[in-house]
Amino acid sequence: MRFSLNRRRFSDLSEQEIVALAISSEEDDARIYRSYAERLRADYPGTAAVFDGMAAEEDQHRQRLVDLHQHRFGNVIPLIRREHVAGYYARRPVWLVENLGIDRIRAEAEAMERDAERFYLEAAKRTSDAATRKLLGDLAAAEAGHQTTAEALEQEHLTEDTRSSEQENARRQFVLTWVQPGLAGLMDGSVSTLAPIFATAFATQDTWTTFLVGLAASVGAGISMGFTEAASDDGQLSGRGSPIKRGFASGIMTTVGGLGHALPYLIPDFWTATITAFVVVFIELWAIAWIQNKYMDTPFFRAALQVVLGGALVFAAGVLIGSG
Repeated sequence: MRFSLNRRRFSDLSEQEIVALAISSEEDDARIYRSYAERLRADYPGTAAVFDGMAAEEDQHRQRLVDLHQHRFGNVIPLIRREHVAGYYARRPVWLVENLGIDRIRAEAEAMERDAERFYLEAAKRTSDAATRKLLGDLAAAEAGHQTTAEALEQEHLTEDTRSSEQENARRQFVLTWVQPGLAGLMDGSVSTLAPIFATAFATQDTWTTFLVGLAASVGAGISMGFTEAASDDGQLSGRGSPIKRGFASGIMTTVGGLGHALPYLIPDFWTATITAFVVVFIELWAIAWIQNKYMDTPFFRAALQVVLGGALVFAAGVLIGSG
């Protein structure tokens, strides 16, 4: 609360402070663009070159503002930054963005330009000096035209082959970070919980007890798989992406896989619940085969045979143990 009260209102800033704020903002934006470029350079060199070009343009804006400040106010630039001004637009910390997909990073960059354009338009209204007003208006127009600049840079650096390669890299990263651990979790949750759930069902023929066992098995397996996936690989050498994202994908899908055939046992009638659970298991196993075919390039019938055969064996084991 103290931090909020100590912030200056934009309407209270002097013209010198407005120019100083614009200088620090351009410096920050250039750093952010360069951070994006470094983050993307290994997998998306064409897009990294686009962000390098945008950072260079921000440097030009900063230099024009510095020249103006030296001419009007002298060489000492007041230290005023975004966080010092109430209501001023904030930038998402780079460390929160760096694990996002390339399309999301591009969207963040577009939002940055829109924010900067609004700032310069408002700043121009607050100045009485003609040269300052003209420069701020020019910079507002430049920020509005950055989309055109970005498109020109993309045409220069993103050839058809480069764009195709980047799209393939993005797809590969999506598969490694989300699909692969999620699929492993779904398989584990769907198959490994079959035995305890159906063993309990046929041993007790009590739907509520069966549901509780299924719930415990599903949640427990989800927590275990999530932590195991997150702790097994930090993604630095394997390139599999954020361990937190992979852990969530694996843990949540494991839980979902188990709950799918546990939830039917909320139905009081045993055979209605069991037949419904059979149908859910069938849908789960075919969904696993479809995902393997779509994202892992596994032939559909081979994937279906492997998954259905494995699931059938676990299911049969659970029924035999429960019936015995």
